[in-house]
Amino acid sequence: MTGGLVLLRKELLESWRTLRLPIVTGLFLLVGLSSPLLAKFLPEIIKAATGDQLPSIPIPTPVAADAATQLWKNVAQFGAIAAIVLAMGSVAAEKERGTAAFVLSKTVSRGAFLAAKVASIGAVLAIGVVLATAVAWFYTAVLFEPLPVAGWVGFAVLAWLGLAVWGAITFAGSVVTGSTAAAAGIGFVGLLVLSIASAIPTIGDYLPGGLAGPAIGMAAGTEVSASDVATAVAGTLVLIVLAIVVAAWSFRNQEI
Repeated sequence: MTGGLVLLRKELLESWRTLRLPIVTGLFLLVGLSSPLLAKFLPEIIKAATGDQLPSIPIPTPVAADAATQLWKNVAQFGAIAAIVLAMGSVAAEKERGTAAFVLSKTVSRGAFLAAKVASIGAVLAIGVVLATAVAWFYTAVLFEPLPVAGWVGFAVLAWLGLAVWGAITFAGSVVTGSTAAAAGIGFVGLLVLSIASAIPTIGDYLPGGLAGPAIGMAAGTEVSASDVATAVAGTLVLIVLAIVVAAWSFRNQEI
């Protein structure tokens, strides 16, 4: 893949200059800060909002595991949007501006061009997930109790893998359609369809939604089944690889 490292540096620098990297990391920082706080004070917020309207419904006392659960929900929701936004114009926008043709006219292979895009999207998401997880772990330790660091590392890996799916699907849409809007639509449709499918017993274990249980369990310090982790990771990796293969095949056969 000729020129891959040069293109990767270009992509990362462009992410910084166009503020994609600062905005995404800022979003994840907010998620990391707010998740433990919301888990800690949500019962009080509910009581203050409802007053005496719900006197018979007991509200459980929040625990450290609730912070991990809240973090996963927020990362899955806002991170998915971030992944789609990052990937939707990655190739389509450059084709529309003509910069893709210019870059490929140099001694740069099409494989290196796509690989640099994929690596850049993955790197930006990784930075955001690591930042959110680290901040959330710290505030969870302050508000509740310190939880095993290794478990939160595992949480971050699975969270990143879950977001990489939406980035990969949207990236494939960006390559195949050549339209930023169409790529975004494909990304959101993929998110909706897979989210619904994740609710189906057995099938959901092989989809990104199946990562939630093991990730939260790791962060909470509880025992997690290795087979559950392997099943969810394998299914998620298949989706990512399939999306990238479709993108590579399509791009190889396009006239730029």
